Amino acid sequence: MTGSVYDSYVAALQHDNADVPEDATRIGVVRRPTPWFYGAVDENQPALAPPENLLDETKSRQAALEDEGVADAEAHNRAMDEVGFADRYLQHVESDSDAQTALDDLESRVRDGEDVVLVCYENTDEKRCHRTALRERLRDRLDA
Repeated sequence: MTGSVYDSYVAALQHDNADVPEDATRIGVVRRPTPWFYGAVDENQPALAPPENLLDETKSRQAALEDEGVADAEAHNRAMDEVGFADRYLQHVESDSDAQTALDDLESRVRDGEDVVLVCYENTDEKRCHRTALRERLRDRLDA
């Protein structure tokens, strides 16, 4: 029996607002988790976080858009589009050996029946996030 893959953000988990199974393993996918982040997840896989240079470029573009008067969430999403965030992030995951090892491990765990929730900081009700792209990539691999 194959498990399922979900994604959520840490605040939703902390406030019981996440629509995920209670017994699913909560896996952080952030490079630098805060101490309180660890309280919401069972483990963290920093190899599945976006590379620093991609984050920096996206944040820089977002700041420039905000300086032009674009609201936070819209600036975030436009910046992600403009820098090609999702494609570049997935290229990183597919080419980085540590990320590939972590993704292979998650795939194996889900194939063995484990439900997993990919977790980071971003509220995807408003903003796009790498964990959603990662969730779809993992689901595609499971369907192959």
